[in-house]
Amino acid sequence: MSQHKKLFLAGPFKSLVNRKTGVMDHYEKQKLMQLISYFEDKGFAVHNAHKREGWGKDFMTPHECTAIDFAEISACDLFVAFPGSPPSPGTHIEIGWASALQKPIILLLEEGKDYAFLIQGLESMAPVTYMYYQEEADYLTKLEEMNL
Repeated sequence: MSQHKKLFLAGPFKSLVNRKTGVMDHYEKQKLMQLISYFEDKGFAVHNAHKREGWGKDFMTPHECTAIDFAEISACDLFVAFPGSPPSPGTHIEIGWASALQKPIILLLEEGKDYAFLIQGLESMAPVTYMYYQEEADYLTKLEEMNL
């Protein structure tokens, strides 16, 4: 039996949950589902809080999700994140954990958006690959070129 590589996929969550429906809007959910499928097809076991918590329907308590996310980041082989613009506080904490643990990091940054200086300079402290994109096809092409 082959051992899966582990990937943690992070990004803004609570700010993207529609207050009326209680779940993430379709576009944002599809973006994450597309990446989950992409990495699973590459042999990764993907951990993603959005999917784990029913896209907003089944939020865990702060203590539960914090412990699980830290454990999953500690165990991952690759950390991938949309930092958010405006910044996602939870995602920035996860990026901090991944960088402190010296995990390989891929940050997906939308062109023309403003990102925190500590995100922009993170490559001086951790193994970070920045992927700038205008649309999803851009980062999918760049990921393919990396031969993960």
